[in-house]
Amino acid sequence: MTGRVVVVGGGIGGLATAALLARGGADVTLLERHDRVGGRTGTWESGGFRFDTGPSWYFMPEVFDHFFALLGERVEDHVDLVRLDPAYRLFPEPDPARGPGAASEPFDVVGDPEANWATFEAMEPGAGEAFRRYTAESTDAYRTALDHFLYTTFERPDRAITGDVARRSGTLASLLTRTLADKVAATTDHPVLRQVLGYHAVFLGSSPYRVPALYSLMSHLDLVDGVRYPRGGMYTIIEAIERLAVAQGVTIRTGAEVVAVEVDGAGRSARHPRRTGVARGVRLASGEVVPADVVVSGADLFHTETALLAPEHRTLPESWWADRGPGISALLVMAGVRGELPELAHHSLFFTRDWPGNFDAILGAGRSSRPEDLRVPDAASLYVSRTTATDPSAAPEGHENLFVLVPFPADASIGAGPAGAAELDSYADRYLDQVGRWAGVPDLRARVVTRKVVGPADFARDFSAWRGTALGMEHTLRQSAMFRPADRSPRVPNLLHVGGGTVPGVGLPMCLISAELVAKRLLGETSPSPLPTPLRPGYLDAARRRGAWVEHGGGAARGAARAAADEAVAARGVPDDDAVPAGAR
Repeated sequence: MTGRVVVVGGGIGGLATAALLARGGADVTLLERHDRVGGRTGTWESGGFRFDTGPSWYFMPEVFDHFFALLGERVEDHVDLVRLDPAYRLFPEPDPARGPGAASEPFDVVGDPEANWATFEAMEPGAGEAFRRYTAESTDAYRTALDHFLYTTFERPDRAITGDVARRSGTLASLLTRTLADKVAATTDHPVLRQVLGYHAVFLGSSPYRVPALYSLMSHLDLVDGVRYPRGGMYTIIEAIERLAVAQGVTIRTGAEVVAVEVDGAGRSARHPRRTGVARGVRLASGEVVPADVVVSGADLFHTETALLAPEHRTLPESWWADRGPGISALLVMAGVRGELPELAHHSLFFTRDWPGNFDAILGAGRSSRPEDLRVPDAASLYVSRTTATDPSAAPEGHENLFVLVPFPADASIGAGPAGAAELDSYADRYLDQVGRWAGVPDLRARVVTRKVVGPADFARDFSAWRGTALGMEHTLRQSAMFRPADRSPRVPNLLHVGGGTVPGVGLPMCLISAELVAKRLLGETSPSPLPTPLRPGYLDAARRRGAWVEHGGGAARGAARAAADEAVAARGVPDDDAVPAGAR
């Protein structure tokens, strides 16, 4: 009997999960309510312009390499990666002493770390060596995270505490008890250089004043490892994973909106002391019920818990979310521009002088970021992508494309209602003018020939995003690692979660890892290490008896046989964790 898996949502996490589980031998159907897969990692084309509509930074290449290797593939056979140099350009807020309307004085972060240290040294004596030490520490923290914490489900957190981790316990404690802003302040006094080390917190849906110093590891990504770009846009990654999923046998149904996870009541057991039911499939808006032995939800976790599940089966009811932080939302402006824009690099970052005030505006002072405490900033720290700097095919000849992302309050009322479009357009005008003024392109907005504007209300409507957040639950200490919502429901044990709302967190690499963690849950694999590559076709038949696949996906007969084999090995004195290997080789 082949176990049936239904994956809800065709974002990168859902697609990756579907591909991995189909390779494992599951009969997988992926249901996506939109006309195409990709979720937040989308693409929009208009008048010869092509825009990525979501993630635009290709970080953590080894995570992508590993995911493709699990399927017996190589990234470079599917995606044409280009190393960017400069990695990005920085535009500090213009000095008011230079007069009204003065442009910024930008500088580049390039691909050569030594050149960067020299640039930083010229800006602040001693900064070059300080950055060298900081990035060495960030590389060490990054490797520790990869080796011990990112690839674990935290079902057995003790297995992540190796001798190596224990020896670093003092350093880890410091990284967890201080904020990133505190660590950065101890490294440099220069306000813009502090921003160079702290802006990554936005990728985590938060601010450097709220995330733990452990996330200094992200400076390894841009200042040491470098920045890449997939020619043709980030959506080429989605297209590649979609092809691989179909090749593994996944059935993808678009235009299929899931409105409920169907759950049969079930009592508690020794293995599942909080169980209230067993998922038997999902119901579509059309009324159709798609049966499943295992359901994996790649939908927004808040939406899954509070809308797709009946109240008696919710682990995280609405009251639980009241004291949690959704992180940032965003205003997105996709603008096709007439003429060239050499003033902007492929990636450009614009930093306001009052950085703390900017974050207070969009995140508030409290950890739950109540909408009534938030406001849209006048001048904003923002990000601009000009992919035509690397890929001219993204715009008609003689034109450029710009993708502007302004971190915004997570407030789904922004951009909602009859006046919502006009509201978002007024914000877009404001920030296009800011970019033009700071970058020395005063007629920028007048040169826009096509544009699309997206705001928090759109994230709420299109992705059922909690409070219109753009990324997902922010990575404060109490919302990271083992404190983040788990990827398996304790009330409905054959319901699993994938994507930015669960472990390990937000961003494309994290979502790929979360897909692998679903496979580890089904296997009953509790190690902190990545699965071996390539995965053996049909590897789920080697799941341990504690794995969700034996109990639900593999069928009763297979589960009984697996349990008997495990017990026979255990009788010979082999510990359970080593009784049956994952069988992935």
